[in-house]
Amino acid sequence: MSSSPGLDEPGAPGGPSTSTSLLERTETVPQLQEPGDHERFSHYVRKEKILESAMTGEPVVALCGKVWVPGRDPQKFPVCPICQEIYDGLRAPQDGED
Repeated sequence: MSSSPGLDEPGAPGGPSTSTSLLERTETVPQLQEPGDHERFSHYVRKEKILESAMTGEPVVALCGKVWVPGRDPQKFPVCPICQEIYDGLRAPQDGED
């Protein structure tokens, strides 16, 4: 009885050739902010700016830097995590105020 190499063995004549390669993937940490995130949160704004905006219709700048004219109920949305960090003193305000 003769023994012939199997198809998966490298010496097999006419057998299928297989090869493997390593695909390296760089994992990226998801950013806290993605496009549209500012629209999903309520933001912290200095009290005097809210009153001024209500009277003049001028936009306000949130602690995180978002600029908009307030017009929705902030109680219906979660607080912006960046505004919260700034409010808690973990970050410097980005609203242009001192």
